This record gives sequence, C-alpha cells and structure tokens, in this order.
Amino acid sequence: MRAVARDFIRHVALLLAALLCLPPALAQVPAASPPPADVRVALDTSAGRILVAVHLAKAPVTAANFLRYVDQKRFDGTLFYRGVGSADYGFVQGGAQNDPKRVLPPIAHEPTSRTGLTHDDGALSMARYAPGSATGDFFIVLGKMPGMDAQPQAPGDNQGFAVFAHVVEGMDVVRAILAAPKSPAAGEGVMKGQMLEQPVKIISARRVP
Repeated sequence: MRAVARDFIRHVALLLAALLCLPPALAQVPAASPPPADVRVALDTSAGRILVAVHLAKAPVTAANFLRYVDQKRFDGTLFYRGVGSADYGFVQGGAQNDPKRVLPPIAHEPTSRTGLTHDDGALSMARYAPGSATGDFFIVLGKMPGMDAQPQAPGDNQGFAVFAHVVEGMDVVRAILAAPKSPAAGEGVMKGQMLEQPVKIISARRVP
C-alpha cells in the first residue's frame, strides 16, 4: 500500500510540474467575456437633460428598438405629453405618439419576469396596448410601481410592461415634467386630465460616451 501511495504522489507531482511548465497562454483558462455595457443616451428636452442607461444585455429586443429610434433620430422633435401622479410618485410618458412618419413596426414583448428588471425609481418602460404592440412611446417611472411588472399568476393580461433602461442623471427634470399643469379637457378615456397643458419637447436623443 505504501508503494502505491508513493507512486500516486509521484504521479501527482509530475503532473503539477508539467502544468507549471506550460506557456501562460495554455496554462490559463480563458476568462468569460464580460456582458455588453449599458448604452448611454442623452434626452435633451426643453426642460433640461435626462441621461439614461439602456440595458441592451438584459432587455435586448426592447433596448435595441429604443436605440433604433435614437439612431434614426425619430425621437427628435417629439414630446413628453402625459403625466400621471404627483411629487415623487407616478410616471411621465413621451415619444412618437403613433405618428406614422415616425413609428417602426411593433416589437415582441419582453416581460420583467424574463429580464429581471423592475418598475423602480427612474425605470424607462414601453407604452403598449396588447403585448407585442409597443412601438415608439415610452414612460419614465418615479417611485416604485411593482403593479406594472409582469404578474404571471394573475388572470387576463398579466404580462406587465417592458422595462429597458434607467435614468442615471436628470430625475429632477422628470419630476418637473410630472409636476407641470395638466389640461382638464385634453385626452380620451383614462388619459383625460393627464395630458400636459404645455408638453415638453424632446429636442434630441443621442448616444453619448
């Protein structure tokens, strides 16, 4: 038994020596590629700048759609036109407003149950009707609104809305938009009384370093 143990120890020692003699490139296990970094986009508005981090790795379909609108300058000249809530709780909505000259085809829905993102403070999410109908309108959340997340156990349309980005600078601008006066007459259905009297213009939307 002692001879067997000595042979085993000698074998392990020779194996370690061989590994130590390997060139560094062969001896090292390649590191996993890091996930793609968030893409930063500056929304320059008539109320100030809002800087957002677009989560391309976590919500690839929704984030890529938003970036297409940015890269094709389809948000330039659009508006933040809706504000729901007050102070630090609610959301503001903006974008293409179904303008046929601006909208691209609808995209597949990416529920929060798949992406792991949530409707927390500063989240950007896509406006939609039925799941899979989102185009070029989005909203920014103030506070936490878990009711907008996917609710797989709930009956009916339980898919929630698709979060794809977060504000990293400019929440003061978002709060100012939410606090702006609303028209008592503008809007239809649930949106009546939620439309801004003086919409805030999105002057430009551009990727930034």
